[in-house]
Amino acid sequence: MTIDNLCTIIPYFQIKEGKLDAYKAICQQMVEQTKNEPLCHYYSFYFDGNTAFCREAYEGAEGVLAHIEKVGPLLELILEISEMTFLEIHGPAAELIKLKEPLAELSPRYFELECGFKK
Repeated sequence: MTIDNLCTIIPYFQIKEGKLDAYKAICQQMVEQTKNEPLCHYYSFYFDGNTAFCREAYEGAEGVLAHIEKVGPLLELILEISEMTFLEIHGPAAELIKLKEPLAELSPRYFELECGFKK
């Protein structure tokens, strides 16, 4: 048992040929926009050639939904030049249930927190 409402999101993207620089430029905009989100714990992009993933964490479902609303237009640009190949969402059951309906069209795979600690 753990007391932790942190929700993490890890989307994986396959970037279209010739679009890596444009993708990275949008990532920079997303990072700048996300810096001021009070419920965001961390937010970063990682690359292996034309494959990328974003590692991000928020206080509860509320933080996740606020972030998605804020970066929605930039995410639309990302999806014009890449394909989201996989989406993981990690968190406690009580928070994940709040995300299932609003994120249904993204078809995420949910991982439920069972045990651990948060400092």
